[in-house]
Amino acid sequence: MQRGKSQAELTGPGMSSAYLSRLESGARRPTDRAAGYLAGRLGVPVSVFDEPAELDLADVLATLFALSGADGDAEARDTLAAALASAVNVEPATRWQALSELARLHNSLLDHRAERQTLLELSSLADELNRPALQIHARLRLARCCRHLGDASSTRKTVREALELGSRHDIRVSASDLVRSKLMLISAEAELGDIAEAARLSEEVCESLGDSRGPVAAEAYWTAATVATRQGRFARAKSLLGQAMRVLDSRDDMVLWMRLRLAAASLSLQALPPRTEDAEFLLDALAPALSLVGTGRHRAEFLFLKAHLAFHQGELEEARELCATTAESKDLLSFRDQILLRVLEARVAARSGDANALQPLSVLAAEVQAGGMPELAAEVWRAIAESATAG
Repeated sequence: MQRGKSQAELTGPGMSSAYLSRLESGARRPTDRAAGYLAGRLGVPVSVFDEPAELDLADVLATLFALSGADGDAEARDTLAAALASAVNVEPATRWQALSELARLHNSLLDHRAERQTLLELSSLADELNRPALQIHARLRLARCCRHLGDASSTRKTVREALELGSRHDIRVSASDLVRSKLMLISAEAELGDIAEAARLSEEVCESLGDSRGPVAAEAYWTAATVATRQGRFARAKSLLGQAMRVLDSRDDMVLWMRLRLAAASLSLQALPPRTEDAEFLLDALAPALSLVGTGRHRAEFLFLKAHLAFHQGELEEARELCATTAESKDLLSFRDQILLRVLEARVAARSGDANALQPLSVLAAEVQAGGMPELAAEVWRAIAESATAG
């Protein structure tokens, strides 16, 4: 850390990065040869390793920027976690920065459970400091993490706390942050079955946009379209999603531009009856953008929608193969889509002649219901009913 070097810079013909990681974690004790090798690479005497290390958290934070980027995130995360675990008498502001960065690294590595635990600690520290601005910031990040994990109840509770703190302390929140906070609340209300409240809030947000354009406006119309879909108002949903695409130029946010078209394809497949031609057109148009800016999660969502499309077109073997491919990256999907992937797999199997394929879905619906997501549970039950009728 003092030299600002990464593992990759220390390892070479004399030592593998895996072996160095085991030394750093304490899983292996260094041999004399290993100590001599590292001392030479670092330009220090071997005796320096006999001195107790004083790991300064501020120094660790300062040096982590050398490890930034996808390849260095895991190493940076482990280094920072170790520093936080061993640091004592740390200034609260430094600890705040360290926890905030650790949560960001967990997020970049898609370890959302570890991210949530870190953000809970960050929120607790903000409460101890009694700093409303920090309390709001931590809670909004925690809400986003909970939403990704499918914990709609915690998402709603945490967003409400953040909004209440802002109102009570008259903390000025940017217009974009305020809208995005309400969008998280809308999504949570919809998942928890309060569609009427979600619709009320989404209409309120859309009315406040006026002639606004850009990513925030697009996200607002997209969220309102999702709520309209849950209400079965497919024409209204299509109109809102069209508005979302009109207010966003691909040059403003190419990733959001792509996600909106994934959402439009999903909406087409949820319509009654499914608009398969529209979905196929959108997915075909998306393929080039996906190869340029798409992440692993976007590719998983794309494959999931392709599987849905194949199912509705009666291409059961293709649907089965696409489901299997999607399942390999299912952890990249949202909790909701993970559930719906299991539903689609069962529906494909049932239509292919497996008489017992739908039985596990009843248990799944009950589990989702018990988890406090009645709207999603109802969607599972609908799929069971539709498959049984088709059979």
